[in-house]
Amino acid sequence: MPRAATVAAAASLPPAGLDGLRPSFSRLVEVDESGVPGATRAGTPGATHTWHLLDNAAQLAELGVEPVGTVLCVHGNPSWSYVWRAFVAGATDAAARGDEAWRVVAVDQLEMGFSERTGTTRTLERRVRDLGDLTRALDLDGPVTTFGHDWGGVISLGWAVDHPEQLAGVMLLNTAVHQDENEPIPAPLRLALRRPILGRATVSTPAFLEATLALAHPPLAAAVKAGYRAPYRHAELRGGIGGFVADIPADAGHESFAELDRIATGIRSLGVPSLLLWGPRDPIFSDRYLDDLLERMPLSDVHRFEGAGHLIAEDADYAPAALAWLGDQRSDRAAPAPPGRDDHYQPLWHYLDELRDSDDTALVEMAPSGSASSRVAPQPGPRVVSWRLLSRRVRELAAGLDRAGVRRGDRVSLLVPPGADLTAVLYACVRIGAVVVVADAGLGLRGLTRAVRGARPDHVVGQAKGLTAALALGWPGRRISTTRLPDPVRRALGVTHCLADLVEIGAASLATGTGLPPEPGPDDAAAVLFTSGSTGPAKGVVYTHAQLSGIRFALAGQYGVGPGTGLVAGFAPFALLGPALGARSATPDMDVTSPGTLTAMAVADAVAAVDGTVVFLSPAAIANVVATASALAPAHRASLAGVREFLSAGAPVSEPLLAAAARLMPAAVAHTPYGMTEGLLLTDITLDGIRDAARDAGTRGEADAGGVCVGLPTATTAVRISAIDGLGVPTGEPSRQPNVTGEIVVSAPHIKNGYDRLWITDRASRLGTEPGERWHRTGDVGHLDDAGRLWVEGRLPHVAVTASGVVTPVATEQRIEAVASVARAAIVGVGPRGTQQLVGIVETVAGARRVSLAPEDLAATVRRAAVLPLAAVLVVPVLPTDIRHNSKIDRTRLAAWATGVLSGGPMRQP
Repeated sequence: MPRAATVAAAASLPPAGLDGLRPSFSRLVEVDESGVPGATRAGTPGATHTWHLLDNAAQLAELGVEPVGTVLCVHGNPSWSYVWRAFVAGATDAAARGDEAWRVVAVDQLEMGFSERTGTTRTLERRVRDLGDLTRALDLDGPVTTFGHDWGGVISLGWAVDHPEQLAGVMLLNTAVHQDENEPIPAPLRLALRRPILGRATVSTPAFLEATLALAHPPLAAAVKAGYRAPYRHAELRGGIGGFVADIPADAGHESFAELDRIATGIRSLGVPSLLLWGPRDPIFSDRYLDDLLERMPLSDVHRFEGAGHLIAEDADYAPAALAWLGDQRSDRAAPAPPGRDDHYQPLWHYLDELRDSDDTALVEMAPSGSASSRVAPQPGPRVVSWRLLSRRVRELAAGLDRAGVRRGDRVSLLVPPGADLTAVLYACVRIGAVVVVADAGLGLRGLTRAVRGARPDHVVGQAKGLTAALALGWPGRRISTTRLPDPVRRALGVTHCLADLVEIGAASLATGTGLPPEPGPDDAAAVLFTSGSTGPAKGVVYTHAQLSGIRFALAGQYGVGPGTGLVAGFAPFALLGPALGARSATPDMDVTSPGTLTAMAVADAVAAVDGTVVFLSPAAIANVVATASALAPAHRASLAGVREFLSAGAPVSEPLLAAAARLMPAAVAHTPYGMTEGLLLTDITLDGIRDAARDAGTRGEADAGGVCVGLPTATTAVRISAIDGLGVPTGEPSRQPNVTGEIVVSAPHIKNGYDRLWITDRASRLGTEPGERWHRTGDVGHLDDAGRLWVEGRLPHVAVTASGVVTPVATEQRIEAVASVARAAIVGVGPRGTQQLVGIVETVAGARRVSLAPEDLAATVRRAAVLPLAAVLVVPVLPTDIRHNSKIDRTRLAAWATGVLSGGPMRQP
């Protein structure tokens, strides 16, 4: 392919006044060019070229500090060292504050930025050697951490491979080191590489530059665009842009292919810490390139900035994260505490092995789909699966998955409704060491898409509807269908197997004496479970086998669930744990994407089907169960009378609602545990305990105790409070001191292992610990009372800071909800933090048809109940909540909405 024309031009300093660029960092450096052995193109040994750099060495010297290391930053195409301005400034400012001092050298590669235009064409091999020439001229002798973006990421990795004795670490923004021959190169690059277009798009016109600048989210400010354009104002200065594009090795015949392959192979053995900061909206380097990097550097720390794209340095506040990571590598924080583990570890499939010869019922599917994996046609009644059948089916599926190429560590996304199929394939996956990815449909299509794409599964198991969505939305992974599909449909969806195929393959394999692969270990990853997305994009929570086993033991110990127990689970996480507990289980007939569809009759039918003694329901489900109780027949009520333990988990439940549900199960002890996806069971309280806590608060003369009481920690859980300061920030040392409001911090053997590909979020959620301990910052605000009970007062981001002090929302909301005409309430703060005004937003019992200011009488009643001054009271038809629980109010969204409404904006539904 012909190269874009280049012309010679001298290096220079950037013009003054470029947005965000401190002129004091700029310097020019003379560098002797070394030869490339056997090269026939650019490179003249002995030639000297001038580079422009951003370098904070002089500023560190003025501060009188010695750098602990150097970060070598390499830009891509068509940018220049300007892309690193925030990082250079951030590192320098951190040193001025007394933090660790890092020298940052951000280069303008030759032909680019304000470095010299040599008039020659530079290949990848030449550019890697150029960078080595520069570091030799600068006398960098380590420790050096490379930091690259785009094509500069490849060049920085080439330097890393060639200088292992100086290398301390690797950091990357979106880049790629390998192009799969079965995958097309990204469309924007394919277009730019076309011969008729290359020169015009990259050199003759600024089209390639402008197209790149347009990739920012949100759009770049005019001043920032001007900064990127500054070195490329004329065609004769853009030859390097065209040269970079032309140097992309689109196939093995390209002259830079061998060098790219050498670098891609070499990074496998770097043996240094690495950090990958990624913008998933990148149309050039998508998540498949991140997967490839992780396959080559599997121990990398990763953070995906949702909403960020190719210009991640502009889209996300990446500099503090990179500096924090650098600091962690030089401290004990670089080695997190080992995962907590229960002393009684048993794999999840323990009872499937122990009861493999039992014909007793293992599970009942109340609304069977007639999946081909069961080898039966759809049935009108419940589908009953024995332990013998479930155990055999799990082993056959495990063997079939193994023979089909599903390997230990592979990720398998399960887009299957709760029931026998989901249970069998989930346990088959964990048995062979595959990592199950569970993102329930309650996230909605958009949230589910974000979750699946972020988790990057290797395989997707789903029904035809789910696989069709996966194809349309570009979800990754090989496809496995739950049922046999007609050949045209199977081919269109890219389905390689169905569950029935895998059962047959696995059964044949086991019959020939081929065993299952070795069991995964306790500390191997077992699952990625997604949060509800009620406080931002759903996060993938990683659990090891030991931690999932810990959840099982926590449930068994707290509620006595085990072999012989009949378990009814109207809450998906607990439905999947039935076989692990050895309990016979049933999922009621309901729409799992809408918990509020669950009826009292469906619960009673499920209880009857498994002689249920323990019932789990979500808060959203309880309300409709109570609302539909009048339709219960005597036989239904008789079944419910046999329930001994009733639990509602996922969000706090009011005492009246819990009491109403308990009246349907008069022999049951009603519980409402506190937990989250990151730790499913942390504290527990009974209905009587809620009443006792309220009575104790009344005895102390308190109108309320400042929140919802969620009880005492479970036997394996420790709870601490990190006190919040006057700005609502948790700054206190975590303690058990009573009646101090702060962030709730927990530790237990079954706490999450971490967040998936969210290194920044995971780091922020951890606290410094003693060896062997792991503490998780929940993001919830609350306090412990004198009896050691935990009270939840709201979410940390929802704390308002008024001129009178800090206000947590739940207590005020509860007082407002005591007003007879109010169904639900939310309290939010509007205005500048420190002088925020409180606004009450309510749903009324009668229901409102439109958004409005509250009528005068209602507003007055709400203000009296709130006690705290309210700047306004607004009425809405429905408060926005998460889909999964239908109970967690999105106060952040409401605060932004209320600010708009009170500023004269339209009164639309929030």
